Amino acid sequence: MDLISEKGHEIFVSTISFWEISLKSSLGKIRISGGRPEDIPAICSKIGFSIIELSAADSSSYHMLTASYHKDPFDRMLVWQAIRNNYTLISADEQISKYRSEGLNVLVG
Repeated sequence: MDLISEKGHEIFVSTISFWEISLKSSLGKIRISGGRPEDIPAICSKIGFSIIELSAADSSSYHMLTASYHKDPFDRMLVWQAIRNNYTLISADEQISKYRSEGLNVLVG
């Protein structure tokens, strides 16, 4: 997606994504070429992405996300974190756009 590579945009990566990558790697669902899951945060920082932590406020208020267009807990938490913090979520998953009804700013592509 062009927004990620264009200068002038601040890109955030959630620690939730690192957790999902690590889990899927351990289950053999994904393979990371030339590195390990624990290398990814440093790579993201090196290329200028900002890393955001899952806060206690985000995780404890998760129950307020009442829509359930996804069964995937990682996706749902990313959606909630974006809603709570007024981030725009970038996703290739068309289902994510349904969370606009909950206040999500999303770019699908």
